[in-house]
Amino acid sequence: MKKTALLLLAVVAGGCSSAATSSGPRPSFFLTSVGSGQGANLGGVAGADRHCTMLADAAGFTGRTWRAYLSQPASGGTAAINARDRIGSGPWYNVKNELIASNVADLHGENAKWTKQTVLNEKGLVTNGRGDTPNRDDMLTGSQLDGTAYPSGTDTTCGNYTSSAATGSVRVGHFDKVGGGENPTSWNSAHASRGCGQTQLQGSGGEGYFYCFAIN
Repeated sequence: MKKTALLLLAVVAGGCSSAATSSGPRPSFFLTSVGSGQGANLGGVAGADRHCTMLADAAGFTGRTWRAYLSQPASGGTAAINARDRIGSGPWYNVKNELIASNVADLHGENAKWTKQTVLNEKGLVTNGRGDTPNRDDMLTGSQLDGTAYPSGTDTTCGNYTSSAATGSVRVGHFDKVGGGENPTSWNSAHASRGCGQTQLQGSGGEGYFYCFAIN
């Protein structure tokens, strides 16, 4: 009996060891599978962070702190928010544990492993991009190419992500790195949206989706 118990203990321990070594890195990056449903009104940056956490928890990626990749200009004595400064230091892996970028510099440079097939949502699925119907490649960022906020006085965030009006504008990137705009191959700053409402975002190839990164 004692011998059987020891053998069982060894098998369990071996199984645990194997699982630990084969599990690999935990997912730390995804684009959202759904938006707020209110266009660029995300409930502010804090609301967007909560949305990231909700989707991550639902997908089973619990116990991590998630941040939305969003920038906003300084306003009314409030300091600017730079997307690149709020997402941690990396590395970041998609939900299939494929490396996306090792650090912030790689993410905003040429070393990122950024393709339509690797930039997955939290469910591990590819999102519709340029050439698909409907096209949903526009990701809300409010950011410049280097991941920083635009100067104050410019409308690049639809009222700091609180507006769903037909007017206004938010800066978007193309997750598939193709499309139109001043920077068509940019994942984080391709062009401005046609407005802040859901209909306006859809009209330019969006759905109110954005990027989420784990900072721990």
